[in-house]
Amino acid sequence: MKKTFFILLISVVTLFSCKKDDADCPEVSTTAPAAEVTNLRTYLQTNNITATEDPRGFFYRIEVAGTGGKPSVCTDYITVNYAGTYTDGVRFDAGNNVSFRLSNLITGWQEGIPLIAKGGSMFLYLPPSLAYGANPPPPIRPNAIMIFKMDLTDIQR
Repeated sequence: MKKTFFILLISVVTLFSCKKDDADCPEVSTTAPAAEVTNLRTYLQTNNITATEDPRGFFYRIEVAGTGGKPSVCTDYITVNYAGTYTDGVRFDAGNNVSFRLSNLITGWQEGIPLIAKGGSMFLYLPPSLAYGANPPPPIRPNAIMIFKMDLTDIQR
């Protein structure tokens, strides 16, 4: 009886200590409203910026794809160098060698960063609903289109 209990206990501990599989992780699939996407598209066209449109409503331009695996929203921490600006060029945030859990970040980062691998570099063009929306923390502007230049320097699993 003790042997059976011990085997069962080891099995349960092993089962619950395993790393979460990405197959169990729901895909981030928030989509921006059409009006926001239209405004962002107009900004890009007016400023002759070439970027790829994602079906979820943000745009991106990959400068360097990176190598190896791409980060998972459900399980990974990322380390990035980044700068965030508004469409008028005003920088509202920046950081170097900063680590975050990807699942704790704004939706646009959760959706966009997994498009590159470690060593990758990109621009993300985010409509307000995929950034900070109508009620951002101060001093972020409400309902702002945001542009992020980022380098993915590390992924911690």
